[in-house]
Amino acid sequence: MDKRTITRAKKTRNTANKPQIRDVFTVICRTDLQVECVKEYRFHPTRKWRFDYAIPDHKIALEVEGGVWTQGRHTSPKGFLNDIEKYNTATLMGWRVFRTTPDGLYKLATINLIKCAISGEYRAENHSFLSKI
Repeated sequence: MDKRTITRAKKTRNTANKPQIRDVFTVICRTDLQVECVKEYRFHPTRKWRFDYAIPDHKIALEVEGGVWTQGRHTSPKGFLNDIEKYNTATLMGWRVFRTTPDGLYKLATINLIKCAISGEYRAENHSFLSKI
């Protein structure tokens, strides 16, 4: 047997060449609403708060509230109080924060809600979809 040294290629964490996985909701925003939507958008300069989805050009945020029926983090007393602080601070910073559930994220009603927020057009008689989110 010969005594050659076996060399292996060094593993690198070069992620620049890997294709970026696209999130369905951000693609819907780009194609249907013609806006850039960012997933896990950090909006506060010092806190580690992130919006589930944000449209920074319009200061619109969408929070997906999971665990509604299973006593998840958002429904625990501490989680609920933390969310209040986060949402109130975001509002003071000029953000409009909308909330939905995982089931409601891809519904037409949610897309229409965001579309109305972008356009600034709201008429109560035209928005019966709000109760269907």
